[in-house]
Amino acid sequence: MSYIAIILLAIALSIDACVVSFSYGLAYTENRFANSMKLAGCTGAFQFLMPIIGYFLTGFVKSYIEPYAAWVVFVIFMYLGVKFIIEAFETKKAERLCIDIKCLLLIGIATSIDAFSAGITLSLYGNHIIKPAILIGAVTFANSMLGFGIGGRLKSFPTKWMEIMAGIILIALGVKAIIV
Repeated sequence: MSYIAIILLAIALSIDACVVSFSYGLAYTENRFANSMKLAGCTGAFQFLMPIIGYFLTGFVKSYIEPYAAWVVFVIFMYLGVKFIIEAFETKKAERLCIDIKCLLLIGIATSIDAFSAGITLSLYGNHIIKPAILIGAVTFANSMLGFGIGGRLKSFPTKWMEIMAGIILIALGVKAIIV
């Protein structure tokens, strides 16, 4: 997978963290910098770790799925892309936001499950994992900080369109996997 494709993947994977951070930016008016750093650090760290875990777990089953790797990549990215688009149209319940360690860990896991699948995909493409994982984590950290900052300044931001764009990027990467 090329670095341009990995950058697009990183941007798409970071959208969930950006949207969550945007919500927190709307809700929190005190300790904004500290809270944004906690949230961005947690989501960035999980987005860094989950592809690595997915990458190495793929090694156990790689010999069984390698002949179908392009199709597995296609299915994973199509699933993730369609999921992002469907979730963009779902009405989300307003929930009370917390920022303690338990909530941060849950947010980190919830926003990085897709990155686990991306690690599997990177393994199937034959990429090394450290540089893409660092890139995914860094982009997520930056987008999380951006989302928190924007959330503090705006009251209604079209997060729906960000999720749809992330879905389209993932679908395009899936289609590219079977065409190339």
